[in-house]
Amino acid sequence: MNFLASIGRVFLSFLAGTGRLSVFAGQAVSHIVRPPFYLPLVGQQMLRIGYFSLPVVGLTAFFTGAVLCLQIFIGGNRYGAEVFVPQIVVLGIVRELGPVIAGLMLAGRVSAAIAAEIGTMRVTEQIDALTTLSTNPMKYLVVPRLVAAVISLPFLVAVADSIGVLGGYVVGTQSLGFNGAVYMKNTMDFVTNGDILSGLIKAGAFGFIIALMGCYHGFNSKGGAQGVGAATTSAVVSASILILAANYLMTSLLFSE
Repeated sequence: MNFLASIGRVFLSFLAGTGRLSVFAGQAVSHIVRPPFYLPLVGQQMLRIGYFSLPVVGLTAFFTGAVLCLQIFIGGNRYGAEVFVPQIVVLGIVRELGPVIAGLMLAGRVSAAIAAEIGTMRVTEQIDALTTLSTNPMKYLVVPRLVAAVISLPFLVAVADSIGVLGGYVVGTQSLGFNGAVYMKNTMDFVTNGDILSGLIKAGAFGFIIALMGCYHGFNSKGGAQGVGAATTSAVVSASILILAANYLMTSLLFSE
């Protein structure tokens, strides 16, 4: 009975946490469409989330495209199917790896930074001070980060897709003997607008998850510096897991035909 009781406690705790997160997300979304609007803060967060993340996302995408091209060539060479390397590389990058890799990198960089920043404000009572000054913390802290992440991540993923395909092109032409013009023609002929759009839709959803988890764990942090550290770790882990789960669900919906 004690074993069953422990399982029940874990399950109830999970349901309670899911409920708190859902309420927090609902409040954040409802505040997006209600004034006042802090547009300068949105622009500032877009710069921090989007522009400053370009180097790490670009490098990750380049080497991901390069190793994907190499592995597909090695596997396809066993069956004489190496001619399909450009098509599979662009499809894998645009549909899956571009959004997922960019999302996971930003989960580690952005979600952790948001949780640490807001968590520090929570434990030092700066959020309470905002409320005292008649400033809604949800409007001032959470909404700009959510909007900025949802807008910025599709642009980052578009850049990551281009750099990832470039990585595959470099390896394919310089190491594997592909003709550059033929490689690019096969790439452009195979990819469709629907493939690109599906990746950008995923990117917007991942941006929402990244900012939401950072804000949620930062808002609910407690216990001083140790609590802020725990909130930062929880934000990264939960954002990464939700990105992978959301990727599966969205793939099954977008490509169910």
